[in-house]
Amino acid sequence: MLRSSLLRTAALLPLLAAPACAADKDAEIGFIAFGDSGYHHDYMAAKEYKNPLKTLEEFMAAEKADAAEDYLPLESFQMPPAYFHPGIGGYITASGQDAVARAMTRYCEKALCQFATLAGDNIYPDGATVGADGKDDAKRFEDIFAIPYADFGKDVADFKIYAALGNHDWNTSREGAMAQVAYLEKSPKFYMDGIFYRVSPPATNGEVEIFVIDTDVMLAGLEVREAELNPDGSEVKNTPIDQPDEWVKPANDAERNMAKWLEEAMASSTAKWKLVLAHHPLWSSAGGKFEQARVLRRVLLPTLCKYADAYLSGHEHSMELHETSCTAATGNPDAEPLPEILSGAAAKQRPLNPNFMAYQEKTYPEYKPYYRRGMVWGFAHVSLKGDEAKVTVVATPNDESGTPVEDFSWSFKNRP
Repeated sequence: MLRSSLLRTAALLPLLAAPACAADKDAEIGFIAFGDSGYHHDYMAAKEYKNPLKTLEEFMAAEKADAAEDYLPLESFQMPPAYFHPGIGGYITASGQDAVARAMTRYCEKALCQFATLAGDNIYPDGATVGADGKDDAKRFEDIFAIPYADFGKDVADFKIYAALGNHDWNTSREGAMAQVAYLEKSPKFYMDGIFYRVSPPATNGEVEIFVIDTDVMLAGLEVREAELNPDGSEVKNTPIDQPDEWVKPANDAERNMAKWLEEAMASSTAKWKLVLAHHPLWSSAGGKFEQARVLRRVLLPTLCKYADAYLSGHEHSMELHETSCTAATGNPDAEPLPEILSGAAAKQRPLNPNFMAYQEKTYPEYKPYYRRGMVWGFAHVSLKGDEAKVTVVATPNDESGTPVEDFSWSFKNRP
């Protein structure tokens, strides 16, 4: 399944110091890609307080029942890390946000990290609520944004975390989503410029440009079917059309024309490395997001295949690396494939579905997976040097130590 040119690194491999940044165009550029980070024990869904799972045995039984409902093979079941929540009076899935934040900070002591990208679902479960849940958003922002990442990038000039919104960020209302945007726009650590924007991190000297889009709003304006699996892991066909919340639907011409904006913005870019950041992936392996991915491939691949060097996403709480053939999207049989970096394991864990993975590989020859790992906390480090990008997947153990452990490395070339 994995290409022989890929390098699998041993666990606990010593981290090598990154070379100093030089002024020439071939100097190394390094950044962290993470996503789905906003799961915090103090901000739980109301349903968690009903019928609490008072023992670990009850918690495990509930997790196994959920896995069976999703047609996951029992032999692949892994128990997620558990946390006893005193306010709930029972066990819930533990958050890895603090552990991942510490792991990223420690990793960047030895690797070059000039900025970071955050792929959405920044606040669980319902985004900012503007008081709808009886909690103060200012305190929520402090707990979920300011405190965990206080040390991340603190000694790097012009360090920013460039953020996108995800579906959970939109859960309560448009006012709640915009409250988060307003906070991130003013934050000294984070960066946003509306729900879609383009930006070149200062440390890259114009060599990198990031194009951020809001795929939740984009999908809300399109026809997307609900994703359901058969017991064998194959896709159920002709499922009902998903009905998004009204406040997520595109509200103006700019939002309705986001895909066109992306094409025009990327066409005008002079950056060597053009990176698109969004929440929803083009491919993933848990078996619950494939209908959204199918629509996004149809809408975005003509532009991505023409201009982008990589697509950064989250949504699935896993770490995955894929490529998509660009032959059909461009009409060019020699078109270079498009790399995707799915980094959505910065707080929550999700199992992969091996039956769906096998089905997807067999059914879609344009899809090539390189690395897929579920039930993990982690992030990706990306190094750009010359014409080559190197992605290193870094995990951190369930003991919450925040130890960064390199798990896999993958390299690809700048796309012509």
